[in-house]
Amino acid sequence: MTRYLIIGNSSGGVGAAEAIREIDRNGPLTMVSEEPYPAYSRPLIARYLAGETPLDHMAYRRPEFYRHNDIGLVLGQRLVRLDLESRHAELDDGRLLPYDRLLLAVGGAPILPPIEGLREHEFFTFTTLDDARRLASRVHCGQRAVVVGGGLIGLSVTEALVKLGVHVTIVELAPQILGRALDAAAASLVLRAVEEAGVRVLTGRTVARVLGSAPTAGAVREVELDDGSTLPCDLLIIAIGVRPRTEAVAGTGIAVQRGIIVDRRMATSCQDVYACGDVAEAYDFIAGGNRLTPIWPNAYLGGRIAGRNMAGVDTVYSGGTAMNSLHFFGLSIMSAGIVDPPPGEPAYKVLVRDERPRGTYRKITLLGGRVVGMIFAGDVDRAGIVFGLMRNGTPVESFAERLLADNLGLLSLPPELWQQMVRA
Repeated sequence: MTRYLIIGNSSGGVGAAEAIREIDRNGPLTMVSEEPYPAYSRPLIARYLAGETPLDHMAYRRPEFYRHNDIGLVLGQRLVRLDLESRHAELDDGRLLPYDRLLLAVGGAPILPPIEGLREHEFFTFTTLDDARRLASRVHCGQRAVVVGGGLIGLSVTEALVKLGVHVTIVELAPQILGRALDAAAASLVLRAVEEAGVRVLTGRTVARVLGSAPTAGAVREVELDDGSTLPCDLLIIAIGVRPRTEAVAGTGIAVQRGIIVDRRMATSCQDVYACGDVAEAYDFIAGGNRLTPIWPNAYLGGRIAGRNMAGVDTVYSGGTAMNSLHFFGLSIMSAGIVDPPPGEPAYKVLVRDERPRGTYRKITLLGGRVVGMIFAGDVDRAGIVFGLMRNGTPVESFAERLLADNLGLLSLPPELWQQMVRA
């Protein structure tokens, strides 16, 4: 029997394994991954597709990580069933893995919209290394690609394809691209950079039907939009987001809403079962409650909290929040928290420095005199200071206007505050 069983081998699983081994060097620890690779950096898959990062530079930890930490690694196997009463996890090869403490770090699965003809034709998603490798095997300079989705995944694959000489059209149902990460003003800056790179962007539209190209079975010839217009298409990429893989706990009684619900120790409603990462609804320090925040840093930190508690050291998760550090088509952006407060809500105060003609835009959202949201676009050098104030819940109303200054630095803050931050 393994004392610690971790299902998932990405940032959350690795964070948990590292935390466990800092406390317990000898307890049997097993990690299971559906993918055939040791842990790799998912944020790098676009750079891999573009030919900028070779396969041997994708590793998230050194090859000896598992051996040095005495971790039993099971690759290429999927969790198919949990028996919480007997404490067994069943893999798709029929293997039963008994455990004392279990972490579910199974991530999310790509959302596939109900497009007529989609499953009868070749399409690509873009969340794993295998997705990137499969797409790379089909890409040729001069092809025409349609990317369904103008969010983080869609922009990431679009930039890689443009670098490979592919003509890309983004089809986004929302009125703007990056609608979850940015407000309309910041999104317009990204749109300008994307269009200057030769990408066509269609907002307020969706793909209704996929049309094939005979005689090649499954090949895509064009897509039809919901307004009846068509786009020529050699490559079709679906990039509208991911859903938590909650099927891992179906029928177990573990509490689920949109994701698996966890407490401040990353524990589920079942004793000795934990969850983290994209599959978990964990504490958001801005929302003041649980929500999905499927980003890489939150997964790692949540994994560490889970690992410490699995190893017997009571540790409370201070919480994550929605945060994005982006760099698309030469434009850097950092956003976090509430980027677009409800219109007409008097409790919020919004500070804006809009210099989009110069390529920069800054916005800070306050609630109760504290920072609860931010966007820095075009110039992100000082965004970390503002995020630190947001993270710490620091009252800033007396000096909030300074946070938009070009020369913002620690010395711009009240002396007692910057001295405290330096000491920390």
